Amino acid sequence: MAGDGAGVGERGAADVGPGAAVRPTTGLSPRAADSAASVGVEIQDDGLARVTLRRGHAGNAIDLATARGLLDAARACERAAVRVVLLTGEGKSFCAGGDLREFSRLTGEALEKHLVAVTDALHDALRTFASIDAPMVAAVQGAVAGAGIGLAAAADVTLAAENVTFTAAYTGIGYSPDAGVSWQLPRLVGPKRAVELLLTNRRVPAAEAATIGLVSRVVPSVELTAEAERTVETLRRGPTSAFGVTRRLVASGQTADLARHLDDEAAALAAAAASDEGREGVAAFLDKRAPDFTRIPSRP
Repeated sequence: MAGDGAGVGERGAADVGPGAAVRPTTGLSPRAADSAASVGVEIQDDGLARVTLRRGHAGNAIDLATARGLLDAARACERAAVRVVLLTGEGKSFCAGGDLREFSRLTGEALEKHLVAVTDALHDALRTFASIDAPMVAAVQGAVAGAGIGLAAAADVTLAAENVTFTAAYTGIGYSPDAGVSWQLPRLVGPKRAVELLLTNRRVPAAEAATIGLVSRVVPSVELTAEAERTVETLRRGPTSAFGVTRRLVASGQTADLARHLDDEAAALAAAAASDEGREGVAAFLDKRAPDFTRIPSRP
């Protein structure tokens, strides 16, 4: 959760969202559990889900409310069977990592319990986003640190404004990684470079991030929003189920042996070809027209 440290928002409300009744007590006031204020989710009729980190005044640092808000947003996307997810952050920075000011209010066992609650919610959100068919696009700007790297790396397409800098930050404050950072970084940039970034906490500018594979591509800051909209529109019109299968094949292929993976590919291809998406895709090709995958409902 490491980050630049940010203040806790002033707005407060009762804890809301799925799973609220079983979330552990951490000793913080209910003001810290305003997930709806911390993370916005808008699911459009066309299947686009917009998930927005709303703590721009605090660098979108992840406190308990934000972690729970991301989980609620992920579950909403899962229930609605969305076609694509766009993840953004308000303000100058996408996400400055964990909210160190919130964490510093607790010590000892209370702090440990609090961080377990934060990471449980955040990690459940990441697992849920990874499990649905809909691909995720992240548009990142400004400072991206700690768990913010995990959010950016979790996206299938990560667009970075030219002013972005990435910093692991964890070991700089005596923390270790969370948000899948120690899992994602070695797969994206290689284990040797991942360890260097995690141990030295050096700042990685946008251009280098693209070169080493941390982001998909860099765009001028003024064009970030427009490019993100174009990207999600292309994916929204695509074959959502085939996207989901493809994402899972790429993920499982990182650890599966070749023989097993070839079998998985063969089975997945056969199922895709027999699906409504597969039939529409082939029919459109033979008819020399663009396929209309949007008429085929996404799976919940």
